[in-house]
Amino acid sequence: MKTLPLLASLLAISLLAGCQALNPSANDPFDMASSDCLSDVPDLQDTACLLESWVDFGLAAQRADDAWRERTLERVEGELASERLARAVVYSWDDSSHWDDAAELFKADLALAPSRLQPLLRQWLNGLEARRELASRVDQSEAARRQVTRERDELAQKLDALTEIEQSINLRNQSP
Repeated sequence: MKTLPLLASLLAISLLAGCQALNPSANDPFDMASSDCLSDVPDLQDTACLLESWVDFGLAAQRADDAWRERTLERVEGELASERLARAVVYSWDDSSHWDDAAELFKADLALAPSRLQPLLRQWLNGLEARRELASRVDQSEAARRQVTRERDELAQKLDALTEIEQSINLRNQSP
């Protein structure tokens, strides 16, 4: 009785391993050369490739260098919702000076995206907002640190002045 569940588990594992061996592309999730979903800049056509193409674009934006970002931003200069959302994705992975623009674009055009794409775009917007909040906290912390450093330096100067006054008084008291 105890061997039956074990044999069933082993059979299931071997069947799954066999299926993996028959489909080599399943072993490499990044091998998408044969995919019809690849495109430079995704659109908002609600096709089977909608999510995959936007995820690929988001990963490319995250990993890209400045030259890729510049080329891509030139291609999405228009005012179509897909172009504006693509700019938002690129800006969201650029330096923090573009994060406000990215958030505005996401918020303005998120509702225009197909409903299947909206959760992904919301997730990206939420991640961007979290990074903006963290950067703001870091800036505030740095400003507070600078303020405390200034106050410490001012107190050190005052202490030095008080020490000099005390030494002067002590010298006067010692002189007959």
